[in-house]
Amino acid sequence: MKTKTFLIITLLILAIFLSGCGSSGIITPTTDEAKIKSVVYEYFLAINDQNWNKAKGYCIYGSDRYYAVCQAEDLMTTAHLLCPTVTINAVVEIFDVSIYGNYGEVYSYVYIIITHCGEYEITEGYSYLELQKIGNSWKLY
Repeated sequence: MKTKTFLIITLLILAIFLSGCGSSGIITPTTDEAKIKSVVYEYFLAINDQNWNKAKGYCIYGSDRYYAVCQAEDLMTTAHLLCPTVTINAVVEIFDVSIYGNYGEVYSYVYIIITHCGEYEITEGYSYLELQKIGNSWKLY
């Protein structure tokens, strides 16, 4: 079990280092598809960092996705009372982005592992993430 966890953490660290290679500046997405992908990736990075306000910022206030982040924040707050170290590693792979005017849909595979108190929980599966364009920004709902 410890070897498996160590291997997963090592692979995630390697992926983080390799993702930083090849670009020296910040790239601003210009197409709606690129903006949607950016929102999805940034949302999951905020979840990884347990930066709940940032994660909620990628969601439409009051939407199901917004309240799911609120619930995750409450669960992690409770988990931190039981264990000093609680980690979330969420990885999303985007297969397709569809845009219908001011609405978008992302077909993806999401893999989430949460470790706490020496144990882990894994959630994974294919999912559709829905977005809405508000002004010039895309938000999850």
